[in-house]
Amino acid sequence: MLRSNKEKQNELEFVCIEELVPEDHLLRKVDKHIDFSFITDKVRPLYCENNGRPSIDPVVLFKMMFIGYLFGIRSERQLEKEIRV
Repeated sequence: MLRSNKEKQNELEFVCIEELVPEDHLLRKVDKHIDFSFITDKVRPLYCENNGRPSIDPVVLFKMMFIGYLFGIRSERQLEKEIRV
């Protein structure tokens, strides 16, 4: 049966990150022992405050690359897929 897009259904699902990651997971240990807030101070001079597109948080980018290194994920595309999971 062919339907038009006029009848869209929107669903919301609430997910708690704490429930998705096991208590003994390596990434929980890394997050507990390493404070990544220094990255923002290091890269602040490289970003323009009032011009350009909004940036992705540099801490998030660094954590993504760190995860790729820890788990041996060489492809950035594969890394993005794995992080979404």
